[in-house]
This record gives sequence, C-alpha cells and structure tokens, in this order.
Amino acid sequence: MKFGDFVKVKSLSTPQNFIENLERLGLPMPCETVLESGDSATMAQPLTVSGLRIGNRYAIHPMEGWDGQADGNPSDNTHRRWRLFGQSGAKLIWGGEAVAVRHDGRANPRQLVMSAHTQAGIAQLREGLVQAHRDSMGSDKDLVMGLQLTHSGRFCKPHLDTRMEPRVLYQHPLLDGRFGPKENIVMLSDGDIHQLIDDYVLAAKRAWACGFQFVDLKHCHGYLGHEFLSAKTREGEFGGSMHNRTRFIRELAKGIRAEVPGMVLGVRLSAVDFLPYRPDPKLSDDHTLGPGIPVDHAHALPYRYGFGIDERNPMLSALDETVEFLHVLASLDISLVNVTVGSPYYTPHVTRPALYPPSDGYQPPEDPLIGVMRHLDIVRELKKIFPAMAFVGSGYTYLQEFLPYVAQAAVKQGWTDFVGLGRMVLAYPELPADVLAGRDLQRKRLCRTFSDCTTAPRNGLVSGCYPLDAHYKKSPQMAVLTQFKKAAKLS
Repeated sequence: MKFGDFVKVKSLSTPQNFIENLERLGLPMPCETVLESGDSATMAQPLTVSGLRIGNRYAIHPMEGWDGQADGNPSDNTHRRWRLFGQSGAKLIWGGEAVAVRHDGRANPRQLVMSAHTQAGIAQLREGLVQAHRDSMGSDKDLVMGLQLTHSGRFCKPHLDTRMEPRVLYQHPLLDGRFGPKENIVMLSDGDIHQLIDDYVLAAKRAWACGFQFVDLKHCHGYLGHEFLSAKTREGEFGGSMHNRTRFIRELAKGIRAEVPGMVLGVRLSAVDFLPYRPDPKLSDDHTLGPGIPVDHAHALPYRYGFGIDERNPMLSALDETVEFLHVLASLDISLVNVTVGSPYYTPHVTRPALYPPSDGYQPPEDPLIGVMRHLDIVRELKKIFPAMAFVGSGYTYLQEFLPYVAQAAVKQGWTDFVGLGRMVLAYPELPADVLAGRDLQRKRLCRTFSDCTTAPRNGLVSGCYPLDAHYKKSPQMAVLTQFKKAAKLS
C-alpha cells in the first residue's frame, strides 16, 4: 500500500466507520462505539501499584524537552508545558520529560539535568504541575508523579553548535557514524558505568527531595539504558549474557533503594527493536521523502545488535528476551512498566506512527494504523504473561478522534492498564479531562501527526505543537521552522 492509499483517520466520521476501516486492514484493534463518563467509567477507575493509588487510567508520557536553559534548569516554556500536563486530567504523570543525570548525557543542549543547581527549579516544575491539576480538576487526590532519569548514550549532544558526542557500550555496524562522526564516539568502560550508576542514585535522591513518588529508569529508544539490553558483543561485566546485560538495572535498583527506600521504581522499555530505516532514494525524485526501507544489513548477520529481535532474521521481532527482562524486573519488585518500541531516531514510523514524517525522516512504509496495532498487541501479549505488572501503553496519538474509544476498549478488555499520551497532549492537553467529564472532543485541537514537534527541535528550535498551539504558532520560531521545512523538501 502506498502513502496516497492510506485512509486519513480524520475522514472517518464515526467509530463504526473507523471499525470498518480496521476490518478492511485486517487489524483486530479493540474499539468501543460509545464513550463512558463519570465515576463509573472504565477510564476513571483507580489502580494501586506498588503502594501508589493512581486515580484514573490516563498517563502522560515522558517526552524529551528541548526548551530548558543551557545550565539544565527549566525555562518559562518548560513551566508552561508542565502546567498543561497538570491540566490534562491524567492521574499518572510518567516523568514529565526525560531528565539527564549529568551534563554529558544530555540528548540536546536544552534538556533538563538533575543536579544540585537545578534541583530547586525542577521541584518548582513539579509544584506548578500539581497546582495546575488542582485548579483544573478540583483536587490533586490520587495524582502520581514520577521523573524519568536518563543518559542519552549514542544520542548525546550536550553542547550548542557542535555535533553529537556519542557515548556507547559497543560498536554497532549500522549505527556507528550515522549520528555524529565516528571519531566522536567514546566507548564507556566498566568503571565509567559504575560512576554513572552513582550519578543515577544521586539524581534519584534529588528527585525524592523534590517530591516525586517514583523514578523511571529509562530503557528505551536507543538511549544508554536500552543499549545495555543489546550489548551482546560487549566484553566485561555489563555485556554478553542476559545476566550481565541486566546488571545495570539491578545495580540501579540496589543503589537507589539503599539511599531512598521509599522511592518506587518504574521502567520505560522499548520492548522490541527493528533494523534501522532510511528513505528509499529511488522514490524521492519529486522532492519528497521516499518511504522507509531497512538499511542494508547483510554484512551484520547474525544480527547481535538489537533487543527483542530475531538474530537470524532481523526483520522479525521476538519477545523471548523481553519476557526474560521483565522477569528480572519482577525479581526487583518493579511493577510499573511503560512499553514502547524501536527508536524515533532510526525507526520513527515504528515508535511514533504518523502520516507526516519529520524533515529528516521518511514516508510511512505502512498504514500508521498497523504501527498502532503493533504497539497495542505487544502490550497485550506482555500483560498476559505478567498480569501482576501495571503496563502503560504507547502509540495512541495517531488514532485522533478515536483515541478514547480504543483506549476505553483496551483497558476494559485487559490489553493494558493505562493509556499513555505523548504528542497529543502538546496539541490538546485537556483531552483526558474532556473525555472523563463527558464533554465533546475539540476536534480542531487533535494532533494530526504533522511531526513539527520533532522537526523543530531537531533544527535547534524549542519543543511544542507549532500547528495547533498559538503560543508556538505565533512565535518568531514558527517562521524559522517553515524555512527549515522548505529547505528540507528542496534538498
């Protein structure tokens, strides 16, 4: 199926039409036809996880911020975004955004850093979100907030006006040199990793002092935590066997619980990997990006550079390793798991199903609804195996008008415990509150996956929804973004 053949979700005017389109695609995606509201609604039911009572089934995903200050403190734009997260009505705030545990681990020079000089500012961020939730919802009862802690590993870019500065665990035949020059790559030693573990523990102590109830030990999207899981070719105590590849998470849990015994732990996990993709150059002669195709990987077989992927046929995912990792989490008494897939850097259509790619991406090689179904199905399979774990699902934004109908069905049928929202809350933060209150959706505010929220920061602009949020749409940076997009199309 070609790009032009995809049925746009917004053209499907009713849930029944949406269901018929799913049937045409052969997708067994659950979808209700009537939304519930009020205290008895499926999505309004509380759930207690690791002693934390979470007031409803909507969650806000941790998104990587590109609008902090150079020293790692939040800016006015950061405070505004977090207040909007509070107004959303979601009772599970999973991290607010990715926060680096030290400066050299930042994915961009505007990312927040948890350190001594930023702790007060990050505490104010949390307080502002809680107050906004009180003002919007009448109370902060059963609101649970965590902070996502991260080191960006292969995707480090901590300095302005410089190239990426990768910090990696092993040589990758398909990714080395793709994100910054090879000569910038630094291989982390076991000693470096032990120091990093100490940095995580200190960051968790500071998060607890700020009032966060849990920390997310990020293991997704190709960042460092995720790379540990695929470090099969690495020698030493953090590579090779699954026991060694999970030493990082085990040491983190041990260190944090020793220093902050009251802190609950969660993990956002890329449950499966995919081969890196690139635009098909043969189909981009009309100055548009070609559809995505896997990079040539014949020289990299057996493929020992991914997690949850078939080494013999890396076009196929495999949940065996994922299940093994979740058993490790269960042994560590980690029950909060936020599931995503792939990496937005090299498989954006998998991680964030969208109709319109970012300027450095490619046209979707599949109907994005297939990508959404992949997300839902993986969480469903994991929930079957680990019924005692509380799962947050991803990939819902592309559903647009029908997001709440699918969310309600997925939770009701036990496919997931929580429905996480990312890009959607940049465009329409009050969506959960509107649904729970029985109000009509504000269709003009629904994210249509134009991907400007990715294109802008990748070109050095602040993060936000440029098409739909007047705060960004009327800013001087909107004109700059328009020029970047034109230049990308012409190149």
